[in-house]
Order: sequence, then structure tokens, then C-alpha cells
Amino acid sequence: MIKPTAFWDASALAPLCVQEGTTNQVRRHLRQYAPVVWWGSVVEVHSAIARLHREAALSLSERDGALSRLALLTQGWREILPDDALRNIAGRLLDTYSLRAADSLQLAAALIWCQQRPEGKTFICGDRRLSEAAESAGFVVAQLSCRTR
Repeated sequence: MIKPTAFWDASALAPLCVQEGTTNQVRRHLRQYAPVVWWGSVVEVHSAIARLHREAALSLSERDGALSRLALLTQGWREILPDDALRNIAGRLLDTYSLRAADSLQLAAALIWCQQRPEGKTFICGDRRLSEAAESAGFVVAQLSCRTR
């Protein structure tokens, strides 16, 4: 049976690579939904892993394991690639919602994925502000319980 897809923000992908409070929750989502992600998500998750290592929250072997898990994830997800339409949508989102640039690109990618018809489409996210914007845009948001920004 083919799993339904959902859009996964980088904040929902990182706990699949690094053990944290929402890891069990995102694993349940992964069993239920195949990930669709923004093209830049791999860099965002890698950045989170590198930051945790620099801050000594991850050992070298834990960092390497997290990066290996990230590489495995990339093989099973669908990426929304950057183009002019996505950039234009992201710009409009900045005028509508209180988002950072990277978050507007995430939400724009999600809108491209669903052909700008988000009703009934799932958006998995660990960022409160981005979750609120995605919900306002019409997505069904699966917000992770332990993360905020």
C-alpha cells in the first residue's frame, strides 16, 4: 500500500536524525506519511546537526550517525525544487505572515506541492510560527508538541 504524502518542515525532519523530545512523535508520522520537503531542508537539518555537535550536545560518532540517517531520509523523500514561482510565493507569504525567509520558502514549497490547494493536505512542523501560518493558509497542521521558536 502506498502511504499518503505530507509536507515536512525541517523542524520535523531533524528529530528523525537526532534523538529529542519529539522523535517518537515524528517516527509515528513517518510510518503514516511519506515526506515531501523543500529543496533546502537537507541543508537546514545538516545545520542543526552541526550546531549540536559544535555545542557538544552530540559526540563525533553521534553526529556521523545523524548525518547517515539524514542521507537515508533523502533517498525516500520528494523534494520541491526552487524556481521563480516558488520565490514569488515566498515573497508574498512574507507580506502576509510573520515568517523568517527560510520559513516562507518552506511554506511556499508546501503550496507548490499541493498546487496552492492546501485544504486537506497535511503539514508536519515543529515551529509554532510556521505552524500557525500553514494553518492560516489552509493546511491541516500536525504540530510537534515539544518544540517552539
